[in-house]
Amino acid sequence: MTSHDSCFGAVARSRAWKTRVFSTVSVLALGAAPQAYGQTPAPQAAQAAPVEEIVVTGSRVVRDGYEAPTPVSVIGAEQFEAAGTPQIADFVNQLPSLSGSQNPTQTAVSSGLQGLAALNLRALGSTRTLVLLDGQRSVPSAVTGQVDVNNMPQALVSRVDVVTGGASAAYGSDALSGVVNFVLDKTYTGIKGLVEGGVTTYGDDRSWKINLTAGVPFAGGRGHFLINGEANHTDGIQVNNRDWNLQGWKVMVNPLYGTGAGQSRSIPEYLVGNQTAVTSTNGGIIVSGPLKGIAFGPGGAPYQFNYGPVTREPFTQGGDWRSNVQDIYTALDSLITAESVFMRGGYDVTDNVNVFLQASWNRTYAYAADSQQYNVGNVSVKTDNAFLPPSVAAQAQALKLTSLTIGTFSQDLGVFYTSNDRVTARYVAGGNGKFDAVGTTWSWDAYYQKGVTRASENITNTTVNSNFAAAIDAVRAPNGTIVCRSTLSSPANGCVPWNVFGIGVNSKAALGYITASQPHRNERFVEDAFSANMNGEPFSSWAGPVSLALGMEHRYEGVSGRSSAEDQRSNLFVGNFLPNFGHYTVTEGFVETVVPLAKDAVWARSFDLNGAVRATSYSVSGYVTTWKVGVTWAPIDDIRVRGTRSRDIRAPNLNDLFAAGTANTNGVLDPFNGNAQIQYVGFAVGNTNLKPEIADTTGLGVVVQPNFFPGFNASVDYYKIDINGAIGSVSAQNIVDLCYAGQQQFCAALTRGFQNGVPVFTRILLQPFNFVTEKASGLDLEASYRTPLAAIVGDWRGDVTLRMLATHFISRYTDNGINPAFDAVGTNSGSGPPHWRYMASLNYNADPLNITFTARGLSAGTYNNTYVTCTSGCPVSTANNRTINYNTIDGETWYDLSMAYKFMHQPDDGVDMEAFLNIRNLMNSDPSVYARGPSGSEHKAASYNVQLYDGVGRVFRAGIRFKM
Repeated sequence: MTSHDSCFGAVARSRAWKTRVFSTVSVLALGAAPQAYGQTPAPQAAQAAPVEEIVVTGSRVVRDGYEAPTPVSVIGAEQFEAAGTPQIADFVNQLPSLSGSQNPTQTAVSSGLQGLAALNLRALGSTRTLVLLDGQRSVPSAVTGQVDVNNMPQALVSRVDVVTGGASAAYGSDALSGVVNFVLDKTYTGIKGLVEGGVTTYGDDRSWKINLTAGVPFAGGRGHFLINGEANHTDGIQVNNRDWNLQGWKVMVNPLYGTGAGQSRSIPEYLVGNQTAVTSTNGGIIVSGPLKGIAFGPGGAPYQFNYGPVTREPFTQGGDWRSNVQDIYTALDSLITAESVFMRGGYDVTDNVNVFLQASWNRTYAYAADSQQYNVGNVSVKTDNAFLPPSVAAQAQALKLTSLTIGTFSQDLGVFYTSNDRVTARYVAGGNGKFDAVGTTWSWDAYYQKGVTRASENITNTTVNSNFAAAIDAVRAPNGTIVCRSTLSSPANGCVPWNVFGIGVNSKAALGYITASQPHRNERFVEDAFSANMNGEPFSSWAGPVSLALGMEHRYEGVSGRSSAEDQRSNLFVGNFLPNFGHYTVTEGFVETVVPLAKDAVWARSFDLNGAVRATSYSVSGYVTTWKVGVTWAPIDDIRVRGTRSRDIRAPNLNDLFAAGTANTNGVLDPFNGNAQIQYVGFAVGNTNLKPEIADTTGLGVVVQPNFFPGFNASVDYYKIDINGAIGSVSAQNIVDLCYAGQQQFCAALTRGFQNGVPVFTRILLQPFNFVTEKASGLDLEASYRTPLAAIVGDWRGDVTLRMLATHFISRYTDNGINPAFDAVGTNSGSGPPHWRYMASLNYNADPLNITFTARGLSAGTYNNTYVTCTSGCPVSTANNRTINYNTIDGETWYDLSMAYKFMHQPDDGVDMEAFLNIRNLMNSDPSVYARGPSGSEHKAASYNVQLYDGVGRVFRAGIRFKM
């Protein structure tokens, strides 16, 4: 069986097609060459020549002709090559069953996830998707446990198996929503390489990639050595000046909504429109008092800000909204530079024992502009400030004002940038083989992995809070010079005054003083893992051999680190990194079996029962048992029915348990102060009392491969996942609201302080607990058809393949016992998921030409499913059901085109050279606009959802592949 033989569901290992294999693994033949599709009818497949044995992920049990009940999608190397995506993660994330994955485009201040590619099956979170390399665990790339899948040696990946169902009993923790296993071609012989480059239709985001691989046998063929090296770079787009991002789309609170004079509760509470911030401008604006609305422009010149006809802080519609749009200062794509080396050596010690050593090294550097510093109406300046323009100072004096409250985006400060530098080293030693015992042949494998990731998180160009506070308090010294007020009493304190009034009014010395310390954290993640497994067929039932697999695993996970003194004092505008320290161990063992109950019976061509159980003990989180029961039933040759019921887990990761308190700056609406927006510092800390999440997963499916319609395959699979004790935390806004409602346990998470003499919450503690219930259900649909064109017209050349995939997300509920549970499916403002994700491809292959046309997309959705859309006659808006004038985020369909031409083919010499051109987002479709707000730091975020939509635009990639 090759990796491209059509099947729908799970696991098979076969030295030859000794028996008819009605396989159940779904091959994603997207843009593949003809050999990538083993779509011939099963009786013909029985005549195929012997091939290498292969294991398809989905189960630990292996036997000839076995079909497991868990669906598996298989992506071959040819499909990845034809897709035109620069990294393998980009292609895997196009699969409809994945939604809301972390990708390198996303900026991520303070989280350590910048530049990371992490997969998210079922939109249940990337921490619930287990990523493997050749069935082995890999060291995490972040404290949250995700593995950067772009670290895989992509040129050696022969296929990717995506298990779209719970697999904890077979593979352990984190396989709650499924498994993605990158399978390597460990016997590749020869030299191959790739050189490619790319650019958008706008001439930006230029990229290049170089890859070189060599494989050579040694010791008379008993050994095999592989080496692969890759380097790639993407410029990124640091200024998001796409037209769709300059329209100021925001959500604001309707100033006419309410019970006061001139207000009404029959109009929408929230308004979507072209808006801008009014609590900050690039050069500063006075936000309260009799001088409210005086703003400061180039050189500090004061002017009157023109508020629009509809204004409610922090936004206004109309007026000067266009001059104050801030989205352009957030990167559209990150700069990424990556290098990697992979080496593997294997040796057949005997005919039945192979040992191997494997080493890999990856470095990824990611850098992106995040935003300007956003002091949204929270800066207090005394009216004797030496930089205050004389005309404004005179007005303040006449009004007997002693201080002014301003907001500023501090254009003189510039943009602050976040960068992550990760180096991952992974070493594996192991072996595999066969032995005879109990009258049968057993297969075994074992490995030990040592993995270390060293991550450096940095933020440049942000302010030291204490320095900023001292620098903006500027006065005139007795000699007439402008100095910091603190310098009058402490002449040697080094303070350099900073002018908050205007643009282009500050010196490099002042900038250097307020940004004297840059946030940074260095962390080290360690994973040591040992695993041993064996499987065989110790006896037979009346319907065939009974398969058995068993194994054990022991794993150590640890984190340690350090950060700057200013970070640890939480004295920085952003960053405030705290080093994490902690570790845990886990020991587990499993057994899995397949028992055939019927074979060639009147009521069943085959009927198999699959069962597995795993015992797991965590040093911190305790003991848990996972299990799986599944059946496959083929009533006739053309149809197979499958079903599973499983208990799956996701154990708390290092961040859940030991997070020291990563800080972020954001805003909440404060009900204690008339719902005014206030800025706070939030600390997300860990909880060592957490237990594993428990999920009950049900899967039901049917596979059709009709003999009367050769080349056609189709499947429909239903899934339902119920998670109890899910790990979650209450949002900062919820904590404030619940405290205001009288729930004192939430008030304990709040620290009061003062802003402009008003008591507010300046610090909010966020901590996870096992208190959430989550439910998800959906349908996976696949269909494919392949035919030679000669079957249609006799003298036509080549093959045509059509493949369609779709996932219908039916429900996605989260109930934390605080907010009412609601169905999040179709909420396209976050990870969603949308109601539908789909993908279809049409491939034409007539050697030496290969062309693939792909359509991929998602359905329309809402800002929030709990919102009530209306423009008049609205019901009363409540905390659980806000009224809004517009609640639609449009769906999108993107079209891609891939063309490859083999201009050199010398089979005698083993030389192939191919040129290719890929065009992604062929129609240059803009993303559907997503208006953010009304609270938080939404003024700095791009006007689209980066988790679901394509914002970069049309991308051209061209290059050459060669083999020899």
